[in-house]
Amino acid sequence: MPRRILHRRSMARLRGASVDAFAIWRRRLLFLLSGICVGLAAVLMAKLADAAQWTFKEILSVSPLIALVMTPAGFGLGTRLARTVFPNSQGSGIPQVIAARHSKDPRFRHALVSLRVAFGKIAVMTLGLLCGASAGREGPTVQVGAAIMAAAGHLSPKRLPGLLLAGGAAGVAAAFNTPLAGIVFGIEELGQTYQARTTGLIVAAIVAAGLTSLWLVGNYTYFGTTDATLAIGAGWIVVPLIGGLGGLGGGLFSRVVILFGRGLPGRAGALIGRRPVAFAMLCGLGVALCGLASGGAVYGTGYEEARAILHGDVPAPGDFAPLKFVATVLTSISGIPGGLFAPSLAVGAGLGAEFHGLFPGVSIGALVLVGMVSYLTGVLQAPITSFVIVTEMTQDHAMMIPLMIAALIADAASKLVCQGGLYHALADIILARADPAAPPVKPPA
Repeated sequence: MPRRILHRRSMARLRGASVDAFAIWRRRLLFLLSGICVGLAAVLMAKLADAAQWTFKEILSVSPLIALVMTPAGFGLGTRLARTVFPNSQGSGIPQVIAARHSKDPRFRHALVSLRVAFGKIAVMTLGLLCGASAGREGPTVQVGAAIMAAAGHLSPKRLPGLLLAGGAAGVAAAFNTPLAGIVFGIEELGQTYQARTTGLIVAAIVAAGLTSLWLVGNYTYFGTTDATLAIGAGWIVVPLIGGLGGLGGGLFSRVVILFGRGLPGRAGALIGRRPVAFAMLCGLGVALCGLASGGAVYGTGYEEARAILHGDVPAPGDFAPLKFVATVLTSISGIPGGLFAPSLAVGAGLGAEFHGLFPGVSIGALVLVGMVSYLTGVLQAPITSFVIVTEMTQDHAMMIPLMIAALIADAASKLVCQGGLYHALADIILARADPAAPPVKPPA
């Protein structure tokens, strides 16, 4: 064969390899930039959430009774915006990400995790916190992170499910500054399976988002560091006791939210379906009444209250946990965007603190940490995510074993009340209504 032909073939192969390498590195660079954008979005949502809650408190300093008008009006407006202007932005956003990963319809998948939905999620979530909603920003960050990564997925459609998983996991990691918890959440709650290529995407996205958050706000622990311990002895009875109660309470919360997500039977369900905005305003009124009864403690994410209880700065009122529970239920079923992580941790903190009078020899910090993990596990039915995220948020590794045990007990107790995890059940509802061809979402075994 003539040398000229061999040379041409060699050059053609070289050009082909160069083109393939360029395409691969272009995609990787785009995914890296998307991870940075997830970190920026997480920081932005944190700043907006803090500003909204501060503004609401300043307004209520004039008169707490303003909430009786402002909160229902905000809930009504938020629900209308979430249903008409920004559909699929309701709730925490995690069920939408799970549904998008399982859907086979590209249009429906885009409708769940588009940049338009992400913008609406941020805007209406901020509006809800501005009006006193008992909601968090961490769950919405998952949907926003998935939407940002999905926007980059048009260059690699086959890898879009992995990109959604990576974006959601990066959202959790950047929101809490807990990279390990982001990985665990992505695998346990969003992915349900271990895949080496997907896990590589998760880690890369978390690194990019986490470094961006560190650069902007610095290194921090979400609840501050604690040195609580639970010595082997009679005090360990609090682990199964709080674990069981937290699991039952979290399971009850999930069952109520799933019930309203599917639609109440009979006339009540039909009436709510016809008047969703009026129902949201009624939920807002309930939240305002809970706020008045608690002296304003149950409004917002509950982060400040949980942190103060954890560190023993202020004693937890006896009615904080039940009122926060009710306020979070009403916020969740109202239809406005908002997450469950921070409010659930606050309920768990209040639950754990309730046992300090019964077990004065156990540190308040240990009781609160066990309560946080127990109730969060009960809501999510994701025990590994729950104890890892609380451990990372407090850097209290001495409590890891009792927190693991509490998480396992809470998970079993929650399943007695609510079969199937909350997010997966809500994702099934979304799929059944809009994408019947999609297979049901199976919760982790």
